[in-house]
Amino acid sequence: MIAPQPPLVLASTSPTRRELLARLGLPFDVHAPQVDEAAQPGEAPTALALRLAQAKAQAAAQHGAACLIIGSDQVAVVGGQVLGKPGNRARAAAQLALASGQVLLFQTAVCLLNTATGEAATRLVPYEVQLRRLGVAQIERYLDREQPFGCAGSLRSEGLGVTLCERMTGDDPTALLGLPLIALCELLRGQGVALP
Repeated sequence: MIAPQPPLVLASTSPTRRELLARLGLPFDVHAPQVDEAAQPGEAPTALALRLAQAKAQAAAQHGAACLIIGSDQVAVVGGQVLGKPGNRARAAAQLALASGQVLLFQTAVCLLNTATGEAATRLVPYEVQLRRLGVAQIERYLDREQPFGCAGSLRSEGLGVTLCERMTGDDPTALLGLPLIALCELLRGQGVALP
């Protein structure tokens, strides 16, 4: 007899992450974690992404029974500088001007927390995006139409952000969207979740 799979919980308010997880065809609940996303002094971008993914999963663990909780976070980096979610138009324009003609490195972390055992496994998946040289008018048109104020680096690649790109490089395109499904599937299989 096959043991029942523990319930899945996605610790995220992101509609894109919900859509990505739904691709796996597994039932899941959503919990909005309350986590301070500010970097700690001297914290490397990779460490920040991993810490926040785990913190989101742990925050969701406070509200439920035994389950598998998925936390994910993404950090965009250009020239060693972390570009978080801009939050407003002025910061988004500044981020895109800074990244113009540069490589944006997206570090996307995923954490799977088993609340029954306390085991937390994490993976970090990088993805590079070479931006075209962008003029002020191009940036303004993009911001008018896309309003990517909740996207790391102000790049909403699943929408009009793709028009700003020259090249994308990485092992898992879903990592760029905020939830690396290849890595997540590996973590889920490690917990006995049946996937095709």
